[in-house]
Amino acid sequence: MFAWENRYFFWGLTLFVIFLIVFLIQKRSWRKKIDKFGEAHLIFELAEDLSFSKPNIKFFLISLSFIFIILTLANPLIGTKLIEGKRKGIDVVILLDVSNSMRAEDIKPNRLERAKQMVMKLIDKLVNDRIGIIVFAGEPYVQLPLTTDYSAAKLFTSYIDTDLVPTQGTAIGSAIELAVQNFNFEPKRKKAMIVITDGENHEDDAVAAAEFAAKNNFIIHTIGMGTLTGGPIPLYHGSTNEFLKDNEGKVVTSRLDPVMLEKIAAVGGGEFVLNSGIDPDLSVILDKISKMEKKEYETKIFSNFESLYQYPLLIALLILFVEVLISERKNKYLNSLSNFLQKRPKNYER
Repeated sequence: MFAWENRYFFWGLTLFVIFLIVFLIQKRSWRKKIDKFGEAHLIFELAEDLSFSKPNIKFFLISLSFIFIILTLANPLIGTKLIEGKRKGIDVVILLDVSNSMRAEDIKPNRLERAKQMVMKLIDKLVNDRIGIIVFAGEPYVQLPLTTDYSAAKLFTSYIDTDLVPTQGTAIGSAIELAVQNFNFEPKRKKAMIVITDGENHEDDAVAAAEFAAKNNFIIHTIGMGTLTGGPIPLYHGSTNEFLKDNEGKVVTSRLDPVMLEKIAAVGGGEFVLNSGIDPDLSVILDKISKMEKKEYETKIFSNFESLYQYPLLIALLILFVEVLISERKNKYLNSLSNFLQKRPKNYER
């Protein structure tokens, strides 16, 4: 990755434009003065030692050096260094329901999009905590292993959709069990689990799974997405929207089941929060997580970018050195050779 530490120094490049304008004005003024004395080509011939091209070269070199000095001040940065470090934090596992019922639009734009927004907000509030994500419908899958890379966690969250899990349903219990199996690295330490769903569990015994997780030192919080009145489940077919229907052809209405989620939270020793369209206060969950015993773990910590300012600085100094060596007068040896060639007869043979 490439970046600049001090981008505001690029405004200094406007000075180069000013220098160029001033230089061209001076050149034009100087040329007019020459024309007042007589024919320009005759004056150039009389001033044999004076070079009229070298000032242009010297100006070009000084300008180029100035540009590289600006690049030096802007300080180019490249790559990142990964260093071993230790942090203290909590392991937080988010279980996100991606079943078709999460498409219901009883909360806008729909349950799943609002749930993803909540996950983003939760990530923003974490400090030194590791986060993992499991998505579930009829079956659960690990979407993101435990990590402290919150940018990656947000990126993974943004791509979550209902088509990630081919088997439809709402197996909350299986998702809880998978979390215990995959994230219970230290059984004696407390871990946080946040289940985000509409609570319509038709596949397994979620409460029993919560009891199992609690025995393995998981504190389970639940966030209910949806309303008690519910809403139809959109089915997207190209540019037209239809709604899920039952065997009798009636539109299925998906409703929030807060009772189930309250039971899971009670068994898991956590909190239940309701999201029925107005963003809930997550502080009750975050406060409880922050008060949990933090554990120390090793992780890769991104250090500052490597600075490369010395390279444009070296180029600038080399250009200035070359500029100093160039005289504004003609080289007498090259000038003598040029005069000799010009005076040589056309039929001259060696």
